[in-house]
Amino acid sequence: MFRSELAQQLRVDSVRASTAAGSGHPTSSMSAADLMAVLLDGHLRLDFSRPDHPANDHLIFSKGHASPLQYAAFKAVGAVEDDELLTFRAFGSRLEGHPTPVLPWVDVATGSLGQGLPVGVGLALAGKRLDRLPYRVWVLCGDSEMAEGSVWEALEHAGHEQLDNLIALVDVNRLGQTGPTMHGWDLSSYAARAQAAGWRTLEIDGHDLDEIESALAEAERGDGRPVMILAATQKGKGVAEVADKPGFHGKPLAHAEEAIAELGGLRDLRVKPVAPEDAAPHAFDTGNTGLPAYEEGTELATRKAYGQALAALGDRRGDVVAMDGEVSNSTFAELFRDAHPDRYFEMYIAEQQLIAAAVGMQVRGWCAFASTFAAFLSRAYDFVRMAAISRADLRLMGSHAGVAIGEDGPSQMALEDLAAFRAVHGSTVLYPCDANQTAHLVAAMADQPGISYLRTSRGAMPVIYPPDEEFPIGGAKVVRDGADVTLVGAGVTLHEALKAADLLAHEGIGARVIDLYSVKPVDTATLRQAAKETAGLVTAEDHWPEGGLGEAVLSALAEDPVPVRRLAVHEMPGSGKPAELLGQARIDATAIAEKARELVP
Repeated sequence: MFRSELAQQLRVDSVRASTAAGSGHPTSSMSAADLMAVLLDGHLRLDFSRPDHPANDHLIFSKGHASPLQYAAFKAVGAVEDDELLTFRAFGSRLEGHPTPVLPWVDVATGSLGQGLPVGVGLALAGKRLDRLPYRVWVLCGDSEMAEGSVWEALEHAGHEQLDNLIALVDVNRLGQTGPTMHGWDLSSYAARAQAAGWRTLEIDGHDLDEIESALAEAERGDGRPVMILAATQKGKGVAEVADKPGFHGKPLAHAEEAIAELGGLRDLRVKPVAPEDAAPHAFDTGNTGLPAYEEGTELATRKAYGQALAALGDRRGDVVAMDGEVSNSTFAELFRDAHPDRYFEMYIAEQQLIAAAVGMQVRGWCAFASTFAAFLSRAYDFVRMAAISRADLRLMGSHAGVAIGEDGPSQMALEDLAAFRAVHGSTVLYPCDANQTAHLVAAMADQPGISYLRTSRGAMPVIYPPDEEFPIGGAKVVRDGADVTLVGAGVTLHEALKAADLLAHEGIGARVIDLYSVKPVDTATLRQAAKETAGLVTAEDHWPEGGLGEAVLSALAEDPVPVRRLAVHEMPGSGKPAELLGQARIDATAIAEKARELVP
């Protein structure tokens, strides 16, 4: 009887919150109320008074639009008061339209569908292999989002890793935003997909409290497989005007008072989830390995320096973990794998799951580095965007960037990555030109809040900095002084700029060369000083002209009346030797010197 009344309270409060806001998704909340009532009353082990308790279960609302239900549940456990519940969606309220970690009991932002289950995989991996604690990860999914490819990536990976601490509650209410879902109430169609990926499935009536109880209890008896509970439900359950009817998605109920009465009226029930026993997460042993040091004049690819630096960092810090999208012999994440196999995760060709796993692990305080080819990170861009909304701390490395990769051709050439990552809220974008710089920036990323991105190059490049040089985030380096013109590059084009400066020196032109290794935040002071002291700036980047290094320089100099000439990749490249492609794109030393001559009086 208590659970039935609690479920009705969750429905009523979902209706009340949405009515107060004048918007929201009450019907999507009402369908899952019975699932949530049983979960709260006896199965969820979460101490709401200690949201950072390491042994807490984790509850992710992948169907984030059902936030009224989540907030109603927070009220039922005493985490929020009724007055705050009715601030749903109001300016300044913690109860945003879709949940975010502004609330301490929300691990990650959701609302972009298909993300909660992949993030849950990351959390479950952390529980099994890193924290080594018995917490469970419960993910409430909607049936519409099961069409997302990211869900398949999560199903595959969870089954492969035998994550029996991961339980997906799928609210199969049959109706999406505009009409019926592909599979309706055909629970077996969802079950077949999950079973093929190695999941155990349970099919139930999502409004039968006894069936829900039996399913949750069975799910808790782990057998080495993740569990998917497929619950047939009615959208808008309990209110005849909207129950199982299309056209009511994302709308407050038109007759809220009547609906509340039909649901049995207001209640003020409280439920206290079981608190987990105190336990400490596992701690990995550490050593005293210093960062790798490289002799000036030697040559090494920055992607290899990344792997070497990450392996060394993993020895110094037991909280560092790494994962890769099945290209670790190209990104050199394999060096971390070989040094620290217990903290390395192979994510295969599933870039969305790659980023989601890193997001899940950082929820538990692990310092996660994720790597793949820079071009393939674009497949996971929405996960990066949502990670920023989650206030997540992520360290991403993209290798094989730009036309300088050579023969592989344009499908492998990231030419938009700097723009994409510069656009992420609060992001840091770094582009090293040599091995010592790479090592220092990898170490800096470990302590950098927010989303940080390191762009590395395929080919070997000369080491131009001593091992003890410092590279603060937000800085730049004047690697050659000159009073006539300024050349600005990063990564591959920094070396081309140095060659161009040599060409110009033979003509009596003094070129200042700036290494803009921190593309965001950018070193405005160094750029403005160059603008003041030389005739103008030439920027060169192995990237499309939109949104990259050149536009970062222009934004820094927006208030300075100084000529800036930008060189970037304009035409679709093909295959060829790196030098041929740099020349074709007119971002090589010859093109840089030619453009610089235009600025010198």
